[in-house]
Amino acid sequence: MLIKFNRITINPRMMNGQPCIRGMRLTVRRVLEALVLYPKWEELIYEYPELEEEDIRQALAYAAESLEDKVFYLKVAV
Repeated sequence: MLIKFNRITINPRMMNGQPCIRGMRLTVRRVLEALVLYPKWEELIYEYPELEEEDIRQALAYAAESLEDKVFYLKVAV
């Protein structure tokens, strides 16, 4: 799936280069962790009023994209 992440920014000089939301000091990881505490987006946005629904969508999509399937070939011991 090809998604344009126009709300996810990476700056090596901010937040140790972690992916952030729109250049803010709010990491994608923090948004995902907050979703566990506030599964209703309205509650999450209440706690983080700078967030918009599209920010949350892209944070979730970015996380899913980073979990891309990988195949590892291992030698079998004989």
